[in-house]
Amino acid sequence: MPTPIARGDELRAALKASRDSFVFAGLFSLVINMLLLVPALYMLQVYDRVLTSSSASTLLMLTLLVVGLYALMGILEMVRSRILIRISARLDMGLNPRLFTAMFDAGLRQGQRTGAQPIHDLTTLRQFLTGPGLFAFFDVPWVPIYMAVLFLIDPLIGWVAVGGALILITLAIANELSTRKPLGEANRMAVNNNNFVEGNMRNGEALEAMGMLANVHRRWLSRHIEMLRLQTLASERAGILSNASKSLRITLQSLILGVGAFLAIQNIITPGMMIAGSILMGRALAPVDMLINTWKGFLGARTAYDRLRDLLEAVPAREKGMSLPPPKGALKLEAVVAAPPGVRVPVLRRIDLEIAPGETIGIIGPSAAGKSTLARVILGVWPVMSGCVRLDGADINTWNREEVGPYIGYLPQDVELIDGSVNENIARFGQLDPEQVVTAAQRAGVHEMILQLPNGYDTQIGSGGQVLSAGQRQRVGLARALYGSPVLVVLDEPNSNLDEQGDAALLNAITQLREDGATVLLITHRPNILHCVDKILVLRDGTAQAFAPRDEVLAQFARPAAISRTGGGNQPTLARGAADSTSG
Repeated sequence: MPTPIARGDELRAALKASRDSFVFAGLFSLVINMLLLVPALYMLQVYDRVLTSSSASTLLMLTLLVVGLYALMGILEMVRSRILIRISARLDMGLNPRLFTAMFDAGLRQGQRTGAQPIHDLTTLRQFLTGPGLFAFFDVPWVPIYMAVLFLIDPLIGWVAVGGALILITLAIANELSTRKPLGEANRMAVNNNNFVEGNMRNGEALEAMGMLANVHRRWLSRHIEMLRLQTLASERAGILSNASKSLRITLQSLILGVGAFLAIQNIITPGMMIAGSILMGRALAPVDMLINTWKGFLGARTAYDRLRDLLEAVPAREKGMSLPPPKGALKLEAVVAAPPGVRVPVLRRIDLEIAPGETIGIIGPSAAGKSTLARVILGVWPVMSGCVRLDGADINTWNREEVGPYIGYLPQDVELIDGSVNENIARFGQLDPEQVVTAAQRAGVHEMILQLPNGYDTQIGSGGQVLSAGQRQRVGLARALYGSPVLVVLDEPNSNLDEQGDAALLNAITQLREDGATVLLITHRPNILHCVDKILVLRDGTAQAFAPRDEVLAQFARPAAISRTGGGNQPTLARGAADSTSG
């Protein structure tokens, strides 16, 4: 049985899972860096042996050997690159399920809307693992070895190289210190600005209709300008240091040639050693120079790593408990105190309820009474602050969501459909069962409407169901809630966008659910559908004012309505305080 991973170690553990691959990449880097000595040795032999002996055969053999070693180095670099590509792919596939769930849990459980930023961060980290920046980290440990070889050629050449390397390292440290703060702040602001834009894109119609677009753009622009200022500041500093590093490295390579020429004139070293020293100098300083040039990418990867680590630490992994028998729909709320994620002031205050399987409960109350909060808490979508919600005696949060989900139907007040076809949405994007899809659509009274769409059940509805009207989305959402004959169905304002035909279909669906023995919770402000419920719960200010059989509650909270013009009898109408249905 695998050892559980501590919350704070998940990202590091995902990287450690590829430790052997990193070791192999390091071994390949070792051989590659040894082969990088070949150019210097080749030039040394050509200048000091071939030119002095005028031996064409020696030149030919040396050249063939060098070409073979270069080919080997190319193969090793290709293999090393493929190893790192596979490491990044393994990291992505290993973290994706956990990260995808954490993104939703952060919003549902803690009220932290992350958007798609964690996926972007994982992509940034993965791309860094396959880019040249990581190769520089593999090559840096070889700098002292190159320096040692330069000292073997001549101490003066070695000290010139050491001095140049120290200056480059100083520039690298200065690059880090000068860019870390502005670049980190710019990245944070960029994430917030992207979330701001994504949030406003969902309200595009309201922004356009009420002429708010220019005002919202000004708000975004002020933040964007500040982000650009910080990015520009960091980039300018990094650019100055990067160009200084490049110029210094070229200068040092020329300087080492001059020093080598001086030593060759003094017959201290040979001309071949002079050329070899210049090549080795460039090789020794190349990793440091590459680190400076790729430092921005490294900082971005480090920031992405930190954000991913913080998210995984803040949002624990879902624990998979023991499988339980299929629920029958019995609900019990024990002194439930709850609030929306991120809100500390309770919206629900000590709610105690017990609902038998097969009961249909109407939930009414004024604005901000806590009705929608109650629905989300009962479903386990939002956590409780204290108390417990039990489904068939088990805490709703101990149920494995993949197992209990098919037995639950939920129609939220704001219906959100997913980009895909109608049948995929009704089938909850699981394995399509055409018979169950059609049955759910018929029970929701939407079958005929779907057949009128351009491609029927295969019609693509677009992001958020934009192809459909509000009423059509609500009815397709109802069909999704009824798919698979659930035993617990929660309907939050299910007829807010329905016409008379939709109302009739909704009543038929609720009647069918009652006949099937499903437990139904119906949040509504329309009294005309309350006649199909068994009991009514009245919420006000987050507390249960009444929970009793329907007629008893209606007698307490209703008032006679005027006789209809058609001559009908008196029909009870809920008092305004109980009937107001704005989401709570």
